[in-house]
Amino acid sequence: MIGAITAGIFSAGAVPAPPTVDYLVVAGGGSGGSSIISGGGGAGGLRSTVTATGGGGTLETALTLSLGTNYTVTVGAGGASAAGDFLTGNNGSSSTFATITAIGGGRGSAYTQNNPSSGGSGGGANGDDFTSYSGGAGTANQGYAGGNGQAGNPYKGGGGGGAGAAGAAGSSTGNGGNGVAVSITGSSVTYGGGGGRGWTSQSASSGTGGSGGGGTGGTASAAAQNGTANTGGGGGGGGDSSYKNSGAGGSGIVILRYPSSNTITIGSGLTGSTTTVGGNKVTTITAGTGNVSFA
Repeated sequence: MIGAITAGIFSAGAVPAPPTVDYLVVAGGGSGGSSIISGGGGAGGLRSTVTATGGGGTLETALTLSLGTNYTVTVGAGGASAAGDFLTGNNGSSSTFATITAIGGGRGSAYTQNNPSSGGSGGGANGDDFTSYSGGAGTANQGYAGGNGQAGNPYKGGGGGGAGAAGAAGSSTGNGGNGVAVSITGSSVTYGGGGGRGWTSQSASSGTGGSGGGGTGGTASAAAQNGTANTGGGGGGGGDSSYKNSGAGGSGIVILRYPSSNTITIGSGLTGSTTTVGGNKVTTITAGTGNVSFA
């Protein structure tokens, strides 16, 4: 009799197992350089345990977390637009989940500045009369380098690096590097495209943004595009005349997948939502900094 009562108590009060959590963590993209001969912004670093991760790396290992413990989440902002003549862009901000950090995308360079930044993916460089400057470096297992600039006449900027490919050089198209497709939500979505270079004329020589939210570069008749929000896409390089400002980088995202037997608490400061996909729950966090915990 005592054994039956004890078994009933344990059955009624069963506690879910600690969750094993798959993740996608994408940082904010960098912005492009402003005005003519500008490089595109690099995409935010991308780390994932599902489908693909950035920089050509192998898939990471899911985290087994403790119940009732707070884990910090930060969704990185994109780098702000460079507004004015011959200004380098701004780096994107890093995104985090628990022990996982994806590094913000590197800024694109501008004519006379010659200083694209490294990042999750690197920013595109510029060229001048004599030197083809090197694009910013990417981060291993997160993203690729930005494209080199082209010296001479005409000199051209390189595209920002993407999570899935390097930015194209100024001697080529100056396109942003492509991102990678991840299916953690149950559908394939591409993240982490680099921004295209800007160009001074009204020709079609600006670079296109890489797949996964990269912004196309500006010209003398079209504004540079921003990286797409919640993809970590890099911003396009600025053009000329009234369209000199660069495109801003796109914000990052954090997506968590875990067994449906567990529940998540999303703390204040974070914007997120949860859906059920098969035998799992998927929580998508699109902005902010705060804590999550599992039960």
